[in-house]
Amino acid sequence: MKFNLITILGSTATGKTKLAVQLADCFNGEIISADSRQVYRGMNIGTGKDLSEYFIDGRQIPCHLIDIIDPTEEFNLFSFQQNFYKSFDEIKSKNKLPFLVGGTGLYLSSILQNYNLNKADFKIVEEEHSSQSDEELKSILKSLNPSLHNTTDLNDRGRIIKAIAVSKTEQDKTGVQNIDSLVIGINLSRDEIKKRITARLKKRLDEEGMIDEVKTLMDSGVSYDKMIFFGLEYKFIAQYLIGELNKNDMFQKLNSAIHSFAKRQMTWFRKIEKEGVVINWIEGPDFKKAKLIIEENF
Repeated sequence: MKFNLITILGSTATGKTKLAVQLADCFNGEIISADSRQVYRGMNIGTGKDLSEYFIDGRQIPCHLIDIIDPTEEFNLFSFQQNFYKSFDEIKSKNKLPFLVGGTGLYLSSILQNYNLNKADFKIVEEEHSSQSDEELKSILKSLNPSLHNTTDLNDRGRIIKAIAVSKTEQDKTGVQNIDSLVIGINLSRDEIKKRITARLKKRLDEEGMIDEVKTLMDSGVSYDKMIFFGLEYKFIAQYLIGELNKNDMFQKLNSAIHSFAKRQMTWFRKIEKEGVVINWIEGPDFKKAKLIIEENF
């Protein structure tokens, strides 16, 4: 078997979750979420967790990397990749098939294009070697990178530390390096995506209590700046709650921002295609078509 992972990607409001759950149920799989905001507890409506969709005939399809930290905590690309590999290994150990599902382009790329990430950044290395002389730093660099015969051009301390950080990154490879994913992309016309986004947003605001969700988060201690950082629903509703926007302006600006976000997602997917990631596009969340693509490759 060539592939050891199935990735379902697409822009927001294309029906990724429902399709992924159907496929995971069919192929004895579990889902790993690739969504930069669904990792946070209490951020449910705005992030579109749709937790009820993980049930089929009363059975729950397991999903990883949802509700794993509080919104006051930090989560980044490195955190995602580390958690992904841990979940991937756990699913494979049960002889089940991992499905990576989401729309956060950078998170998807870190797996599909095997980003080599670690924590050996400039600041950490600088702190680690702060008490050592430039000559000692050059010796460390030579030990890390024996092929570097000439360090005379590294006369600046900052450049030496940066070179050490790069060398450590090359040595400290993160997680599994043998990910080979079959990628299925959900394609919808731009008009259809716009229609779905607007209808979904109205429902979340008028029926599902998204404004109350944001208010609860802010009341529980999540700062206004953090809400702005989370973007989209959390940003514009926070602005509405503190009186910067009226309700109509909030809706219009948010609706427009989500449309722009969906467009950027598709731009990212086209970019990684050009970089060599093969995406099998299907029209809409077509279960039969996606099932056929998997059966042809497994």
